Amino acid sequence: MTRTDTGSKETVWIIEDDQALGSLLCEEIQDVGLDACWLPSAENAVKAMETNLPEVIVCDLKLPGMDGLSFLKKVRDLALDFPPGFLMITAFGTISRAVEALKAGADDFLAKPLDLEHFILAVTRVLERKHLSETVSQMRGFLSAEGFHGIYGQSRPMRFLYEQIRQVAKARGPVLILGESGTGKELVARAVHKESDRAEGPFVPVNCAGIPENLMETELFGHAQGAFTGAGKGRQGIFLEAAGGSLLLDEISEMPLFLQAKLLRVLQDGKLRRVGENTEDQVDVRILAATHRDIDQEVQNGAFREDLFFRLETFALRVPPLRDRAEDIELLADRFLRQFSLGQGKAVKGFSARALDLVSQYPFPGNVRELRNAVERAVTFTTGDRIRVAHLPARIRNQMSKNNSLPVLQPAFVFPEDGNALPPLAEIEQQYIRHVLTRVGGNKRRAAAILGIGRRTLYRRLGNDLPAEMGGSGK
Repeated sequence: MTRTDTGSKETVWIIEDDQALGSLLCEEIQDVGLDACWLPSAENAVKAMETNLPEVIVCDLKLPGMDGLSFLKKVRDLALDFPPGFLMITAFGTISRAVEALKAGADDFLAKPLDLEHFILAVTRVLERKHLSETVSQMRGFLSAEGFHGIYGQSRPMRFLYEQIRQVAKARGPVLILGESGTGKELVARAVHKESDRAEGPFVPVNCAGIPENLMETELFGHAQGAFTGAGKGRQGIFLEAAGGSLLLDEISEMPLFLQAKLLRVLQDGKLRRVGENTEDQVDVRILAATHRDIDQEVQNGAFREDLFFRLETFALRVPPLRDRAEDIELLADRFLRQFSLGQGKAVKGFSARALDLVSQYPFPGNVRELRNAVERAVTFTTGDRIRVAHLPARIRNQMSKNNSLPVLQPAFVFPEDGNALPPLAEIEQQYIRHVLTRVGGNKRRAAAILGIGRRTLYRRLGNDLPAEMGGSGK
């Protein structure tokens, strides 16, 4: 069961056996910027529900055949997460009938003869109530869906990573987290911490690349009072601040060699010496190290100590790039869309088929971070309820010329020289659609994106029944 994709407009069904009144109400609905569809009976509406649903249903209570109340119960029996708003109208408005309709799930009840201004106000109110209900439901889902300690993905590489995190978390040694920039290495480190017996202790992340080299030793290991000019007070350092918990040394490959030796001492003996002191402090902290660099190459180049690398790699986790878990892109994009839509107070419901196709095919060299930023930009610039191609960053849109462009179609279209024998437009359209399908290996989602139409439209123009997941019989 899906909704009709009418672009940014929302749809209202008018179910009324009086055609003149139905047409009038449709015109009033269209005048306020909504789409409207007149249906003469509840039976017609039941048939239409097999393929789509509107945002709001306006239904006469007294109808030939199935009456409005019976139809209302059919709609509510669908048990949809986001059911259509329902406005009941009747010339036989009594309190008892109004109460019965409201108990059955109607949002409002109007009596004929209708005041058109009141009618439009009632439809708008039902639509706003529906939007509010959906927003609240989405917010609850957003807050409750925690993923795996804030990491999202259902692909095989991610499920494998989750299992590795659980196993490594039970151990006590250091963990080395490897992965490209933007893959979520800090989230993986937090997950290791949360899964471990140190979960109640502090988690302290430090970016080694963000600390000047001349300050890194005192920042990490601390210093005694008077250890150097300006050291009026002693400092315990980040290692001691993380005592009892986990310390993430992000971009550890940026740590100078002399500090790598000092870190190795902490890993081997659990002891550290603050700058300016002769004694050592015992520290209970689990080291989680992360880098986007090729650490093996860094060792070969002499930029990273081999003995430290051997100590860290005992428990190594590799975070897959987004291109290796492409099946997670739609899930992540949808989550980011809901997050930014709620954060910006917008009612963006999803992506157009073409925009989603481009997002799904883009390799995302910047990984999850790049996807997140792209969706945030798209939500910011959209003014409707769908993210469309124009809202996407140029680097994603440019795929249309690189990946989706088709060669000159001369082999597929051989036109007769006799003008009287030229084929009709519908035939050329069929040829072109089937040519595109051939070029993309029968992938209907991609073909629809290239053609600039929805998959429903593609099926209709091919003369095929819609598949079951799109509301058809699937034959």
